[in-house]
Amino acid sequence: MKHKILITGGAGYIGSHVAKQLLEQGEEIIIVDNLSTGSTKTLETLSCIKSFEFIELDLKEFDNVKTLLREKSIHTIMHFAASIVVPESVINPLKYYMNNTVNTTNLIQAAVEADIPHFIFSSTAAVYGEPTTIPQNGVDETFPTQPINPYGMSKLMSETVLRDTSKAHPSFKYVIFRYFNVAGADIEAPSPRIGQRFPGATHLIKMASACAIGKRESMSIFGDDYATPDGTGVRDYIHVDDLARAHIDAMRYLETNESDTFNVGYGKGYSVKEVIQTMRDVTECKVEAIVGPRRAGDPAMLVSNTDKIISKMQWKPKYNNIGLICKSAYVWENSVD
Repeated sequence: MKHKILITGGAGYIGSHVAKQLLEQGEEIIIVDNLSTGSTKTLETLSCIKSFEFIELDLKEFDNVKTLLREKSIHTIMHFAASIVVPESVINPLKYYMNNTVNTTNLIQAAVEADIPHFIFSSTAAVYGEPTTIPQNGVDETFPTQPINPYGMSKLMSETVLRDTSKAHPSFKYVIFRYFNVAGADIEAPSPRIGQRFPGATHLIKMASACAIGKRESMSIFGDDYATPDGTGVRDYIHVDDLARAHIDAMRYLETNESDTFNVGYGKGYSVKEVIQTMRDVTECKVEAIVGPRRAGDPAMLVSNTDKIISKMQWKPKYNNIGLICKSAYVWENSVD
């Protein structure tokens, strides 16, 4: 049985890839986005797959959000709308607590009042902070949550709101996904239809692909004095299409299972220098990288343990290959203005 799905931030990078897969499966979706970082071009592309309803709305418009949820007979909310730039969160923490925590709390309240049973939340591995030691098999969901920046804390606070709300309202169930580093572009078509359009994006692979194409003269490596094998930060990178598939798996998981929290990554870490070299290798292009100072709020290393999502949700990643991730990002970047 198909249900109506509300996607907040669906014109953005991750939300649009989830919307793409849902539309390809014939699901009925509503996309809500204030278009501050989302793209109308992305919405136009999605509409070629299957028609859907789009509502331009900022989640801080609490009354309008409550009216929307009350009137639309929604079964599942997939919540992606958020501010996500770690250094900016250090400089402007109030923006992150208002947008990521206050707006999410209001959305959760409106969902409960409208008797919406399922909520899938886009959280982050930043909730783990900077672990002093990384287990050989990566950080699992039981690891202490000690964010070192307002971005991570704003997401952790929203996780707490979700858990407490579900305890008070047992019919309201959630899945929390703690993302590791998301990259790449639409890979399930002859050529990429959607990707990361936001021009101010600070993601490593996005910047490296822009350098390979010549849209940027150079890129920065933010610190080479970390306690890692080559001195640069180590992260776990996941292809955006694999992450999107996890959300669809979660939607079905909640039909017969209780609320839960899952890491989503590949359990393999790559340093900044390794990723840049991979981009050079798969594109055979020059990528000029200049070492600069560390950014505020960046941990040295963060790698996932994903045993839980694989065993409980039977999630099966298809694109666990850093070269493929870099190549898909490059092909997308080369296809857009």
